[in-house]
Amino acid sequence: MAAPIPTCTADHTDESLARTAQQYLPDGITATHVAELFKALSDPTRVRIIGVLAHSELCVGDLCLVLGMTQPAVSHQLRLLRNLHIVRTRKEGRHVFYTLDDSHIRDLFEQGLAHIQHK
Repeated sequence: MAAPIPTCTADHTDESLARTAQQYLPDGITATHVAELFKALSDPTRVRIIGVLAHSELCVGDLCLVLGMTQPAVSHQLRLLRNLHIVRTRKEGRHVFYTLDDSHIRDLFEQGLAHIQHK
């Protein structure tokens, strides 16, 4: 007869384990910011914008052509991404160019893409 499988019950506590695990628990503000980042990444249009900007810097007009969307729709998405520091801008004359804010965003996008393509 096989040995019973140990189970965790409500009356079971391991304070040492809990203290060790607690050091990895993000504080409330950090958890909120990470949740906002993932919320921004939960929209397919924004993911597509990030995917394009991971490879090239583009102005709104170029993004409209690539995405097949109107300028107001693209600008709305870019504003959300900019407010969350996912994309940044560079002005050149009358044109505003967009790119990813930093390599962390590119890495996050590429890891997500790799995860989906792995299935």
